[in-house]
Amino acid sequence: MNRYRTLFISDVHLGTPGCQAAYLLDFLRHNDADTIYLIGDIIDGWRLKKSWYWPQEHNDVLQKLMKKARKGCRVIYVPGNHDEAGRQFAGMSFGRIKIRHEDIHVLADGRRLWVTHGDLFDGVMQYAKWLAHLGDWLYSAILVANRWFNRMRVRFGYPYWSLSQYLKHSVKNAVSFISSFETMMARETRHRGCDGVVCGHIHKAEIKMIDGILYCNDGDWVESLTAMVENFDGSLEIVHWNSILGGSELPRMQPLRITKVAVSFEPMLESTE
Repeated sequence: MNRYRTLFISDVHLGTPGCQAAYLLDFLRHNDADTIYLIGDIIDGWRLKKSWYWPQEHNDVLQKLMKKARKGCRVIYVPGNHDEAGRQFAGMSFGRIKIRHEDIHVLADGRRLWVTHGDLFDGVMQYAKWLAHLGDWLYSAILVANRWFNRMRVRFGYPYWSLSQYLKHSVKNAVSFISSFETMMARETRHRGCDGVVCGHIHKAEIKMIDGILYCNDGDWVESLTAMVENFDGSLEIVHWNSILGGSELPRMQPLRITKVAVSFEPMLESTE
């Protein structure tokens, strides 16, 4: 069992066929933390309104998170656009899971990170929601192809690889959108007086500095199968969990871990916690 100070997870999209619940469940079985942040789009309300899809594995993920909360783990849920109905319950708790619009997380080294899903700073979501729903339909179609593609890879003994991620990052307009989103998030973080931001929404895991602001995106559990972890010294990593380690037909192998070196600097504001 790997233990961390904090786990950051977002964009699980429970309730959709594209959700890689088995991988996330395996990740939660092998990793634990003092605090777990669920940063939006945990349950996909958009898709569930259209058709009901809820296999046992999706229920198991929720049960595992609630079990961790019962055992003393501090679990904070920040809803996103696909589970926006949860925002009306901000300030309340559900099964010891605290629900908040956003949060400020203080790293072990004192840096203050603004925690938000990120959809409120997506122009498409705010000004052309119909386009966002159309994009969601097209995205779901790509994920169907991605699912069949990876079933063939597993049969031949290869680990998970995201066809949809490859296509998205190869399209010039998509790359431009991601860059604009990251810059917008960094600008808003500076305005709020924080040292960095942790978000999700765009399904692209990243840890980097943007104009002196630490930008972190923990990725997703549909395409990239990633989470972000905080070690006990305050350093941050993106963990790629692209193979299941226990009791599966998938190949038993160590997950790829990409370590990002966080820049050390004095926090802009003192911690209030």
